[in-house]
Amino acid sequence: MASSKSYQSFIADQLSALAGVSWRAMMGEYILYLNGKIVGGIYDDRLLVKPTPSTEAMMPAAVRELPYEGAKEMLLVDKVEDRVFLEALLTAAAEELPEPKKRSR
Repeated sequence: MASSKSYQSFIADQLSALAGVSWRAMMGEYILYLNGKIVGGIYDDRLLVKPTPSTEAMMPAAVRELPYEGAKEMLLVDKVEDRVFLEALLTAAAEELPEPKKRSR
């Protein structure tokens, strides 16, 4: 099942005050970037974020789910209505994730 554009628009609106957010549509889903780092995405109308020490501490009871078959587990965000929480969560994740690898041309 692919994610709906309306759910992606809702999450994008929730994150509209956070600088550096961008999206990339891929195979019916949406990859979420913050300052060039992949921090999560929307998969089957679920907001999932990469597990880092901070995201796990901010959501200690978070359910781990697979975004798609063969992928690494991610954390299900259940407080999508809370803009302040979402901004803090994604900022913390981006700070702990490594810089993206440079592509050779």
